[in-house]
Amino acid sequence: MEADDRAVRYTGTVLVDDHQALHRGDVLLHPDGGWSPSRGDEDVLETIDGSDRLITRSLQNWHTHLAMQLNARDFSDGFPLDRWLEEAIFPTEARLTPDFVRTGTQAAAAELLRNGTTFAADMYFFPEVTGHVLDEAGLRGLVGGPISDRALPSHDDAAAALRDLEGLLASNTAEDRVQYAIAAHSVYLCSDETLQRAVEVGERHDARIHIHVSETRKEVADCYARTGRYPVEHLHHLGVLKPGTVLAHASWVKKREIRMMAEAEATAVHCPSSNMKLACGGTLSMPPYAEAGVDVRLGTDGAASSGSGLNVLAEARLASLVQRHDHWDATLMTASDTFAMATKGSSDWVAWNLDDIRMHPRGRSDNRHLANLVYNGTDCLDVWVDGRALRRNGTSLSLDERAIARDLDEAVHAYYEDVE
Repeated sequence: MEADDRAVRYTGTVLVDDHQALHRGDVLLHPDGGWSPSRGDEDVLETIDGSDRLITRSLQNWHTHLAMQLNARDFSDGFPLDRWLEEAIFPTEARLTPDFVRTGTQAAAAELLRNGTTFAADMYFFPEVTGHVLDEAGLRGLVGGPISDRALPSHDDAAAALRDLEGLLASNTAEDRVQYAIAAHSVYLCSDETLQRAVEVGERHDARIHIHVSETRKEVADCYARTGRYPVEHLHHLGVLKPGTVLAHASWVKKREIRMMAEAEATAVHCPSSNMKLACGGTLSMPPYAEAGVDVRLGTDGAASSGSGLNVLAEARLASLVQRHDHWDATLMTASDTFAMATKGSSDWVAWNLDDIRMHPRGRSDNRHLANLVYNGTDCLDVWVDGRALRRNGTSLSLDERAIARDLDEAVHAYYEDVE
């Protein structure tokens, strides 16, 4: 069946464009991601009353561990990062199977859609499973296959993981909604040789690298003691810093490291809820990043580490507040700035519920919409990706939330029943 290239018409609505400007009236949402005013006489796929909707670009989540939905939000609550990894996460993940990852990722996809998010940059085991789930749900993804020298349940070692990952990387095409990447864990779980091999494989397949970096002071101190370089400097030395490299957290960094990121055209990901829940003592500091011109995005991390699940709107609110708090500057990261960061690069559309007390008062000329959305939130009613409705009137169409919730509960029960 050929794809329908007709637009969708929303009448009497408010649309926020890529520059955060408001447009009122009847609009067309085109399958290619564009939009235009509607004259009212076009042959459209569907006409929707938009009077109770705010249309915006969809949210983007640039650092996730999607299948961690298997681990409840209170999982290992109260653990600092090193204990959280060594005593909770690594032992639990040692028994992961593709079926567990499929169930966890399906739950994550359902939550992404419910929250108006159409893209996730993920790093988790059995990436081909994750990619398949996202593709079936109609979502977009940059799915990283994990590479590390320990705590690798899917392979015997990093070399084997890289060999298997090459097949997925070779399958990437520019038209794919889901792309594959290399998820090198960190400078403390990957040897220099492993990171250099990852760079070589990435160059061979024009693939991106996604890595945790400078998340804690201990990581920074240990890296400096071992190499005489700070983590970002060390990644630059090894050739990991390249256009498109995704650096998750990037909290404890020097200004010269930030300049290195800018010169390399790398992407840094601000993950405030995870950093705060795990008491890392610091989050990415926006002013020097903005001054250097680094591409900064938002990420929720995994549900087990952030406590906020995959709610990018909640992450956007916290990102704005923590920057103002840390820098004693109420002008930092306004609602418009924050929403621009949360949606940057999106070509998809979301319609939010304006008929919600959290979105009132609307203000003069609808000037409070973005502030209400970022700071209060509302329900996601519709989601459009490539002209396809993935969610309509508050119900997800590309997956069955109720069945997924049941499967998730059963999978977690089965896992812990086996452990006992």
